[in-house]
Amino acid sequence: MVMKKALITGSSGYIGSRLCLHLANQGYIVTALCHSKMPEDKNWVSKMFKVVVGDVRDEKLLCELAADKYDILVHLVSLDHHQSNGSPANVSAVNITPVWSLLDVFSKGGLKKFLYFSTAQVYGTLQSEVVTELRKTNTQNAYGLTHNIGEVLCEHYNRTTNIDCRIVRLSNSYGAPIFEENNCWWLVINDLCRMAYTKKEIVLQSDGTPLRDFIHGWDVCRGIQNIIETSEVHMTYNLSSGNTISIMEIAKKIRDVFKYRYNIELPITAAECKNNMQTPKYIIDNSLICSIGFEPKWSLEKGINDLFNFLEQNNE
Repeated sequence: MVMKKALITGSSGYIGSRLCLHLANQGYIVTALCHSKMPEDKNWVSKMFKVVVGDVRDEKLLCELAADKYDILVHLVSLDHHQSNGSPANVSAVNITPVWSLLDVFSKGGLKKFLYFSTAQVYGTLQSEVVTELRKTNTQNAYGLTHNIGEVLCEHYNRTTNIDCRIVRLSNSYGAPIFEENNCWWLVINDLCRMAYTKKEIVLQSDGTPLRDFIHGWDVCRGIQNIIETSEVHMTYNLSSGNTISIMEIAKKIRDVFKYRYNIELPITAAECKNNMQTPKYIIDNSLICSIGFEPKWSLEKGINDLFNFLEQNNE
């Protein structure tokens, strides 16, 4: 493979830190744009071609970066689901405006490929259906809305400039953090594994019936590499495991792995079921990304074990 120059925004974040490491290990020349401070992990830093500490909202910085002529830019900066419910001015300044600024600046600088991390939440409430990339978007929250706007910006620049835009609609990622400060313990599987390890119980906030598609962080990275390297011309990809599972089923898998590792049977507590209606069983279809060579490698059991390994090693 010809060594390609990649710029990753949000490099100190939960997904960005892992993606930088993965691409660097695969031979990419990675420039990591980190917000607020230099990461403390010297091994991680040593694998980067360059680490830039700066704000993606700083257009002067973006112009300086564009002068370095990158082949690929992966944009990961976003407020999380909860933070995206803040004031529209603050949320759009992080979730929307930088997408526009990056596309504007780098399209003039000769960037070849722009990957935008969106979310499966742009689809809105899902029924009993197979959700392909052709499904109409129907956002139900600010997080989905702002990412849908980001997608429209990508579509515009893909149509009107030479930049090759790709949209990644991610389901629900999980896995141990690369950096200790990564904000990831509110994610369902991460949260339940830490609860099991530290409190020796699993307490669900729901009745356990809600459904999710979970994909491990390392599979996310491999999917992104497939999208970067394919010659196929598809603009939007679902990045998912293609396997939908209830929160209760996840809790039971965590309980089973915990019992196998530690020989302790954990109690599972769930909220009372207030609705006897059957939860719609949807599938976030990943056949398009699989058609370009992607295949999920991390089973839930492997991912749960890896989280317990992390918790043991870090005395959580």
